[in-house]
This record gives sequence, C-alpha cells and structure tokens, in this order.
Amino acid sequence: MRTDILPPAARGQRIGLYGGSFNPAHAGHLHVGRTALRRLRLDRVWWLVTPGNPLKDVGELAPLDARITQARHIATDPRIVVTGFEAGLGLRYTVETLRQLRRRRPDLRFVWIMGADSLGSFHRWRHYEEIAALMPIAVIDRPGHTLTAKAARAARRFAAARLPECEAPTLASQKPPAWVFLHGPRSALSSTALREGQSP
Repeated sequence: MRTDILPPAARGQRIGLYGGSFNPAHAGHLHVGRTALRRLRLDRVWWLVTPGNPLKDVGELAPLDARITQARHIATDPRIVVTGFEAGLGLRYTVETLRQLRRRRPDLRFVWIMGADSLGSFHRWRHYEEIAALMPIAVIDRPGHTLTAKAARAARRFAAARLPECEAPTLASQKPPAWVFLHGPRSALSSTALREGQSP
C-alpha cells in the first residue's frame, strides 16, 4: 500500500485535515468529518492516519496498513479520503505535515480539524503557535469538553482570532490565525473505549 502520495485535489478546493491514530476509526470520526464538511462548506476531508501520536503510548497501535484499511470501511462518505502519507513521507509532527502541505499544495485552502478534547492539550503540541499560523482551525465539540476547551491555554492564547460560529463557512478563506468552535450534536465514542471494550 503506497502511503507517500497526497490525495488528489483540484485547484482551489477547500480541504479539511483531520489527523489521528484512528485506532480504531469509528462512527464518531465519521460524525466529525461530516460535521466539518457541512458546517465549513468543505469540498473534502482528509483523514490523516498517523504513524503514532508523540503524546500517546504507541505500544497499543495496530499496524498502519490495518488502521488505514479499517478507516476506509468507516469513511462511507465519498467526500472523506483516508490517507497515510505522513508515514510515507517520514513526518512525525503535525507542524511538519502542515508545512509540507502548504509547500506542496499552495493552491488548496486547508483547514485543520480537531476535537474539543484535543484543544485542551494543544499547547503541548510541537510549535503549536506555528500550527495556528499555518492554517485556520476548526474545533468540533465533544461531550464533557464544551466548557473546558474554551478555557484551554491555546484558546486563551488565540482568543482574538476566534470567529463567531455563524462565520464558520468562511473559515477556509480566512487568514490564520483564525479558528471557530462548532457546537451541535456530539458523539461520545472514543477509540480508547472501543479498544477496552467499554460502552461510550
């Protein structure tokens, strides 16, 4: 399975980037992808199946090819594309991935997508301020994180760059730093709970 090729995209398309280990992918990931497509008026969402999250234990990770294959079974929306190009290009950190994408596809309008739970630890990501400067960010609400995410260190750092939710459809065209918090129906599913056989 080739993992070093970027998904195809036409010039000017609005592409959401949703990264994670997808260990395993589940209906909650599909919910985030569809929410982003609808609320941000995106053309595509790329699921970036990572070789491993530096902030998490990689010992429990299934092989990359298996995670990609399983994610493709879950990603039933034709506008969602599953890719493992980060591993193929030797990229380990999100900031490296976004630099590469901006360099290789300057003709596309990218938006980084994360769950509200990830916003709480965003300040621990390598060069998180550069990530925010590279492309707009959409934060999707998650159960139990609606209030805590907005008080997160990164949320406070970029408070002036937050857009009102009604402007979410314009996010892909905004000059970063720019971000929006999207409320709405939430999924309580998590990969950790599924691996441990727990109910959400």
